[in-house]
Order: sequence, then C-alpha cells, then structure tokens
Amino acid sequence: MRHVAVLFICCFFLYPTSFFAQTPKRPLTHADYDRWQTVRFEKHSNNGQWVSYQIDPQEGDGVLELIRVSEPSSTKKSEPNLEAKAGGPNVAADRQAAVLNPAQTKKYVFARGYLAQFTPDSRFLVMRLKAPFKLTREAKKKKVKADQLPKDSLLVFNLETGNRIGFANIKSYSLPKESGSWAAILQEHQEVKGVKKDSTSQKPATRLRASASTKKPKGDDLILLNLETGATQSFRYVTYATVSDNANTVFYTKDAVNDTLKKAGVFIFDTKKQNEILVDTSSKRKVYKGLAVDKTGTQLAWMATADSAEADVRAYALYYKLLMPPAVATSRKRKTAPVFAGSSGQTIVLADTLTKAYPKGWNVNEYRTPTFSEDGKRLYFATSILPPKPIKDSTVLDEERVKVDVWSWNDPTIQPMQLKQLKQEKERGFLAVCDLTTGSVTQLGNRDMPNVQIDLKADHPYWLGLSNLPYQINSMWDPGQTDLYLINSKTGQKKQIANDARVSYAQLSPGGKYAWWYDERDSLWRAWSLAAGKRIDLTRGIPVRFFDEEHDTPDLPGSYGAAGWTKDDRYVLIYDRFDLWRIDPTGQEKPVNLTAGYGRKNRIRLRRTNADPEEKFVSLTGNLWLSGFWESDKSTGILKKPMENPAAEPVILAKGNYRFSSVTKAKKGPALTFQKGNFRESNNLYLTDTTFAEPQQLTNINPQQDSVRWGSVELVKWVGNNGTKLEGLLYKPDDFDPKKKYPMLVYYYERNAETLNDYKAPAPSRSTINMAYCVSNGYLVFVPDIVYTTGMPGQNAYDCIVPGVLNLLEKGFVDRDRIGLQGQSWGGYQTAYLVTRTNLFKAAMAGAPVVNMTSAYGGIRWGTGMSRMFQYEKTQSRIGGTLWDKPMNYLESSPLFYANRIETPLLLMANDQDGAVPWYQSIEFYSALRRLSKPAWLLVYNGEDHNLTQRHNAKDLSIRMYQFFDHYLKDAPLPPWMKQGRSAVEKELGVMKY
Repeated sequence: MRHVAVLFICCFFLYPTSFFAQTPKRPLTHADYDRWQTVRFEKHSNNGQWVSYQIDPQEGDGVLELIRVSEPSSTKKSEPNLEAKAGGPNVAADRQAAVLNPAQTKKYVFARGYLAQFTPDSRFLVMRLKAPFKLTREAKKKKVKADQLPKDSLLVFNLETGNRIGFANIKSYSLPKESGSWAAILQEHQEVKGVKKDSTSQKPATRLRASASTKKPKGDDLILLNLETGATQSFRYVTYATVSDNANTVFYTKDAVNDTLKKAGVFIFDTKKQNEILVDTSSKRKVYKGLAVDKTGTQLAWMATADSAEADVRAYALYYKLLMPPAVATSRKRKTAPVFAGSSGQTIVLADTLTKAYPKGWNVNEYRTPTFSEDGKRLYFATSILPPKPIKDSTVLDEERVKVDVWSWNDPTIQPMQLKQLKQEKERGFLAVCDLTTGSVTQLGNRDMPNVQIDLKADHPYWLGLSNLPYQINSMWDPGQTDLYLINSKTGQKKQIANDARVSYAQLSPGGKYAWWYDERDSLWRAWSLAAGKRIDLTRGIPVRFFDEEHDTPDLPGSYGAAGWTKDDRYVLIYDRFDLWRIDPTGQEKPVNLTAGYGRKNRIRLRRTNADPEEKFVSLTGNLWLSGFWESDKSTGILKKPMENPAAEPVILAKGNYRFSSVTKAKKGPALTFQKGNFRESNNLYLTDTTFAEPQQLTNINPQQDSVRWGSVELVKWVGNNGTKLEGLLYKPDDFDPKKKYPMLVYYYERNAETLNDYKAPAPSRSTINMAYCVSNGYLVFVPDIVYTTGMPGQNAYDCIVPGVLNLLEKGFVDRDRIGLQGQSWGGYQTAYLVTRTNLFKAAMAGAPVVNMTSAYGGIRWGTGMSRMFQYEKTQSRIGGTLWDKPMNYLESSPLFYANRIETPLLLMANDQDGAVPWYQSIEFYSALRRLSKPAWLLVYNGEDHNLTQRHNAKDLSIRMYQFFDHYLKDAPLPPWMKQGRSAVEKELGVMKY
C-alpha cells in the first residue's frame, strides 16, 4: 500500500491537470461590458501592401493596428527603427504589390489611433490619436470647460522606415487624393512661442510666419508638413485648409486680426517654390468662408462679406479666380480648366445681390459651400432670399414680448414640424450653377423645386428635380407622393416627367440618358428616356416580382433595390428577391438574369459586392462579386462569377453559419479583407486575396469571452394561430440540459430570424435585453418572428408569439412558471398588449410603449414634428384607416382600455425627451395600473430620447431590468428600488437603491 501511495503522489505531481477539472466559467456581469471590443474602419493602402483597422472597446482607449501583408519583390526587408527621426530614403511611389504572402505579415500597434488614412503613394499612414480616456474623464470630473479638455494628437508613420512624427492639439488634417507628399494640419493655437511638441516624438523646427497679436486670434495654426523630409511651415489665424489632389498647392483662408496689416483673406502655398501667395484680401471684406478648389488646383471659389461676423444679416458674394492659364491636356483623364473672357489671374464676382439670374432680394447662400464639377466646367452653389433684419424693440421688456405659435388648418406643414426644421429652413439654399466657360449663372432650384439632384462627376444637359410641395398636407398621413422634373442645366427650364408618383430610388443614370425610379403604385422600375422623351417600363413583363414580397403594412411595398448602370447607360442592373437582372432600357435586348436563376433556384438572396467606393459604373467584364444569404438556414457567404457569361452559375468562395461582411479590396494588388463572426464568435477581420484561398485571421478580439459562460442559438419553427408558418430564434446557455427546466425571456420586434448568425456583444441596455448576458446567466431567450395583417396588430402579435412559446413548452425544458416578456417601442406596445390577453407570463418589461392608440393617433412625433397619423394608418401600427373610419380597431388594439385584466407585474421605461413615442403614453398606463393596484414600475431617464444614449444610464437600466426579471423568474431578493421606490430626495442625494 505504501508503494501505491508513493506512486500516486508521483503521478499527482507529474500530471496535475488530469486530477483537476478546468476552472469553471463564470457568468457575465455588468462590469464586463466596457472592455468588449469591435473591429472597424478597415483601410487598404493603394498598392495593396498594407491594411489598417481600429480595435475599439465599448469604453476606454482603443488601438489602431497596421499590418504589412506583402512586400515588393525589389525591396529588401529590414527592421524599421520605430523611434527614428523624420526623414529617410525616398522610395518610389505606386509600387505594385507582390503575390499575397501571409508569411511576410508584420504588425504595428498604435495606442488610441483612429481615423487613419494612407497617402496616395502608399508610403505613409496618417492617424489621429485620441486623448487618453482617463485624462478626459478626470478633466470632466473637475468640470473643465469643453474647449479646455485634452485634445487629439496627430501621428504620421513612415511605412518604409518606421519613422514617426507627432503633433499635439490638432483639430483636423487634409491629405492629397492622387499624389504628392504634403499634409495640411490645423492645430489649435497655443499661446506659447516656440516649437510645439508631442510626446510621441520630436518634430523638426517650425518657421512661424506671423507675429503675435494683442487680440486673441480667431483662427488656428496651419502646419504644412512635407512627409518626405519632415520639414514644416506654419501660418497663423487659419480657418480652413485643403491640399490639392496633386499636393502642389495648399489652399487656406485666414481670419482678420485687430491689425490693419493682417486682414482676412484667401491664400495659397506653393509646395514646390516654398512660398505663400495672397489670392485675395480687402479691408472691405470682413469674413471669408466656403473655399472651393477644382480638381486641377487651378480654379478657386469662395464667399466673402463686408458685414462683420456679428451682424444680424450678412450679404455674401461669390468670388472666383483662375490661378494660371490652363495647361494643355496630356491625357483624356486630365481635362483642361475652362476660361471665360477676362478671367485669367483676376478675382471676379460671380454672384451677389445684383445678379439677375435669381429673383430680386435673393443672394448667395452662406451655408452651402460652392463645389466645382469634376471637369472644372461648372461651379455649383446655393442661393436664398436675403432675410430682413430681425425686429428689435428696445422699449419692450423681455417678459412683455408675445410668444405664440399660430397653427393654421391649411399650413403646408404643422407648427411643431416648422419649429423642428427652423434652423434648416433659415439656412435653406436653392441650387444654382455658374457655367465657367461663359460666366453665366443659372438658377436650377427654387421654392417650388427644393430638391435638385446633380452629379459632380458628370456634365449632363439635364438634372433631376423632385418636389413634394403639392402634397405636403397629405404627407402627414400619406407620405411619399412626389413630382419629377427634368431641369435644363443651361436655362433652368423644367419639364415634368412624373406627376403624383409614389417614387423611391429616383436618380439620373450616370451617363445622363435616363431618369429612373421605382414606382410603388405599379411595383415597376421605370425610366424616362431624355432622347426619346418618353417613359419606359423597365421591369414590365419579367416573370418575377421586384417588390418586397414579405411586406406586411397597409402601405405600398418597396423594391429590392438596384446595383446600378453599366458604362454609357447601356444596361441597368436591378434585383428581384433572389437574383440580379440586366435590363436594356432601349428594349432591343430581352432582360437577362445575370445570376442565371441560381439565387431563386436555391433560395439565396444574391447582392453585388462593390469594393470600390469611387466606382462610376458597373463593369461588364471581370468578376461579379456577390454576397449571399441562404433563406433556409440563414447562413451567408461570398460568391463570384464571370460577368461576361450570364449563363454561368455563381461559384461559392466562402459559406457557413457566419455573418460575412465588410468586404474591402486594395485599389492595386490582390489583398482583400472581410469580417466573419456568429453568435459564438466575435466579428474578426480576415485577410485573403481574390481567390479567397486560405483566409488568414488578422484579429482575435474579446479573448476574455473564453473565461465566461456563453451560449448557442438555433432556428426554431412553429405554426401560428392563423396557420402561418413561422420562424424564430432560441438562445440556450452553454451547459444546456434538455432534462432541466429553465427560465425564459421572450423578446421580439417584427422579424429577427435573419439575425441567426449575428454576434451579440455583451453591452449595457439602451432599451432591450442582451442575449449574451441572458444565456450566460442561465436564461433561455426566445425571439419569435411576427407576421401581420391589417387592422389588428396586437392580435397578430398574440397569434404568433403565444403559439411559439407553447411550442417550446411542449419540449419540456422551459419552466412554465418562469417566462418573461421584453420589448421596446413597437415591441413595448406588443408587450403591453399581450399582458392584457394572457397570464402565461410571470413578468414583463415594456420600453416606450404606445398603450392608447386613440390619444396617440393625433399626437406629434416630437423628433420630427410630424403628426403621428401616418404611422397608424399606413405603417407600423397597421390599423389601415382613420380613427373615425375604424374606431373599434383603435380601441381593441389599445392595452390601456384593458388594464383591469392585467395580472403580470410590469416594468415600464419612458424617457422625458422621447421624440418618437410620447412618454405620456406610459404615464397613462402607469396611472391606470396604480389606480388598479397592479404591481408596476416606471423608469424615466431625464434628458434621454427614445433609446438611451448616455452609457451610464444604459448601465443603470441593465441593472434594474435584470434585477426585475431575476426577482420574478429566478426568486432573487426584491431590490430596494422595487420595494421602496426611490424618492426625489434620494435621487438628489445620489442614492441608487439597487
């Protein structure tokens, strides 16, 4: 026995893990939320050799990671000196990336980095560095003023040498779009002479171009950085700056200082000649704004006024200057800038109060920055009526002033909507254009035509105008009616092409040959041929439906969208539910199913993936990249097929029970990234190439998830009371045992089964339960889909949800006496309705519910100022008629009138700044339940909108909501706030009573 004991002890120490179980995983707590991370804002360098992305926690300091995915074969690898000073070898730009080689990857991590950009030559990465979270929080605790809080820094990282240059207290930065090695950095001015330094590194000395002034400067410091050498130039009092596309010139405006030698004006800096050039200044022009630069960097436009910035009314003029005679074009891509007579080198007034192109009393609108067309032939700007000076009666006391809103029955928009849009209306401008070949101005928009769509990349003879003005009164209950017009870009003349249409997706084709839109009344895609002057029914006769087949409100269904047009407007690409169609607008060719019917045959929703945000048209050659959603099991994937062969079926490159998303590709080179995740796996970033072979996982966020209990999710199916086949999601804890009985929470909105493979990060509740937290803490969560008819939305919810719950009860693992309900907004309404119809549920939480459709019907959505009528008649509430046409539908659908039937304890949340659902709806319900002596609590978060936006409030709601459910569904002790309330005095003292 002694020998056996010795052997046992030896084995014990040699193999300790075999005698101990793994450390038990713990449940999630509210303290876990802050560190949960997200990957976002992926960027590729143009040459495909580098990828950057942010990893940000929910609260605290994030990081920016930079990955070298490949190297040019001609460049020798060397370890960069991360602390090297500015400067280094001048490496050739525009290098082509080598074949993707994951073995060559190298990672750099930048604490607090965000909003990064690669330079066009792929040689530098420029990023902002957030001020440390703790420093900012400590400053706020000390009640430091907003403008004195810690500021962001800027970091420039040399991708070849590893050199870093830093700048403190930055406000913005600008990089060239096409080439060059200069950056314009706006830095908050510090009243300390000398070189500004940042803790990240040393910065070369700066030549300061303006002396100090006795008056506090209005503008910031402009730092012009030569990225290659690290040399800088500095300028004071700058209000706006931008770099030309080729980096040859920096353009900026300065504010005036209380010194006659320092006037406001427009300036440029020639980066080759290293000198500042005055473009325009005058003692008569007090304020400059709205600086615009054309693509070639040879044309400037800006607005200036003789009125001071403090004036009640400022009359701006629009100025223009051609910096140099246009160079001869060397390629089709680089077009010459236009010149109209006498403009070269002169500052010209293009528009002011004397311009006859727009009505008398109108002027240049100061709130819309002028914009050049891409070819530089046109300058677009806005005009508006010059407002009269406000009436100021110094003989009247402020408390004697009449403050009254007059509501008139025939107002186009009601007073709350007018007040909500007051700033927008005061600043509203109407589109005008200056033809820079002649200098002539044309007014395109006006009060009758407020919306004019233009394309800065095109030079079309006509633009598309939209006006809903004749239907504004009706839009309070029947929104969407619109008239469409073609507007002559030379004369401003208008031609109506659609009257009283229910239009969505209305646009002009890229080539300008067609206006096109989706007509909801006829469920057709239509176009207007500018050449033929007639309407074309694009999708008529195609044997599939182009409207939303699952639409279930009393309004007209929308479309599945479109992928765009091919070059020269030859074809338009439009989606049905599953496939992509190529349609010839001339009608000469029959419509072609570009995905060969593969989507419909396999019930896969195929949608084109576009990795080029600057794409002008869809190419008819190369690969058609597609995302796929399999309706049967909710899996997703990436597919591709040759565009030239419509008969070829798409090939699946990646597919699984994941959510594939964020597919991005480098401009040059094969590097491609995407995100992949599901309920059990965070959305991580993967690197591959265009073959999708052997994707490499770049990130591994949220490793802490391995130490906590998690869960799984599965698709469940049942049949509703009306015979409808339904789907839903069931979330289970990791250690789920079908022989046990579990408490269950039921959450819903409308349809959620499609989110089967979505990752649900633990997070404080803005208004709803968190699936990960619930399953981690031993709950089942059931999320049923709801299908609606017209007239009885509450009954529809009952007919879908209750049978789904009963179906799960039959499986034996749900505790019938421990089922809770939770919903927010529309889900909150359904919760309030269900507890008037059944006692199946032990506890319920309803956030921002409508409980009285009769009082809510004529109310206001304060977030927009709109009447609520449209919601009940046409959209989500689905009554399908007016209160006087269908009074019983409103009454029978209103939980308030059946409050006496409620036996379920109810927790309500309604915030006092809710702009979507009036919070007095919850007050009505709370008052009724209080009168009836029903257990009910109402949480009102001060200053919060429909959903919580302040994180500390969301954390508080999470604590209280789960305490409520834990008490009723898990026999947890009743928390003090539920037992004793929380008095106004306790609130003032900060007593939380959890």
